[in-house]
Amino acid sequence: MQATRRTLALTLAALAIAAPLGAFAQSGYPNKPIRVIVPFAAGSTTDIIARAISDKMAQSLGQPVVVENKGGASGTIGQAQVAAAAPDGYTIMIHSSSHTVSPHTFAKLPFDTLADFTPITPISSTPNVLVIAPAKNIKTLGELLSAARANPGKMNFASAGQGSATHLNAEKFKLAAKIDAVNVPFKGSAEAVTEVMSGRVDYYFSPIAPVIGQIRNGQLVPLAVGSPKRAAALPQVPTTAEAGVPGSEFNFWIGMFAPAKTPSAIVERLQDEVVKALATPEVKERFAALGADAWTLEPKEFDAYIREEIKSNAALVKAAGLEVHK
Repeated sequence: MQATRRTLALTLAALAIAAPLGAFAQSGYPNKPIRVIVPFAAGSTTDIIARAISDKMAQSLGQPVVVENKGGASGTIGQAQVAAAAPDGYTIMIHSSSHTVSPHTFAKLPFDTLADFTPITPISSTPNVLVIAPAKNIKTLGELLSAARANPGKMNFASAGQGSATHLNAEKFKLAAKIDAVNVPFKGSAEAVTEVMSGRVDYYFSPIAPVIGQIRNGQLVPLAVGSPKRAAALPQVPTTAEAGVPGSEFNFWIGMFAPAKTPSAIVERLQDEVVKALATPEVKERFAALGADAWTLEPKEFDAYIREEIKSNAALVKAAGLEVHK
């Protein structure tokens, strides 16, 4: 009798352990709306890409995938919300390469960039383009460098915030080109573009999307792209390396993350959904208009990429002498 009771107890215990797994399998994830936190303002390149992907994911998953903009503090406000969210797949984040910069530009963060997030996959590699107003009468990168070297410390450049990817791109270019120019940070790309167009700020490494219209109508002159290869949207524009500044390449990417400890089955499902969304004609067309190249990795590969970039950005931030937020 005791043996029978013991067997029954062990069976019930095993069922109790297996229940959450069975419930997960039967729940048909997702069975409610998914929140996508974008730690930047609406209309940013990260936001536009997040909405394009989320719309397609919603159609495939059969549940709303709702983008929420939580901008501020170079993206760290939105990051903190995701880090603190339940690891159940219903709160995820679409962020940019600024994710690997903030550990080095903030003395203290309310999260651990490596320990509190699960990388799912990159979504796109989106080149930044160095633009300048026609009134500056500078038509090539060589002319810009000559002007900067003739007036050390007098030229300035815009960024979408201290420590943002646009800022890091410009700082890497500065170091490689051996020029002295001053960062003028703004709250986002829209304000930065306006100031460059007015001529009050000299140049800006902008994501292509916010400036492609102004380039086409002659309001801005594209001198080079900061990416390792030319941008499909601007095939005639050389890379900064091609234009004579080797070692200046900067990969501005946008990717998806979940809170740490999110079940691997959910992480893999989300990665699969991103791959499916990127293959649709609508997303391909949207990315072409943005000048973005689709880019995906397996979660483990993306995790390794993140770890390596955090190391390289530490060296870049130190070499550039960037201010650390207290």
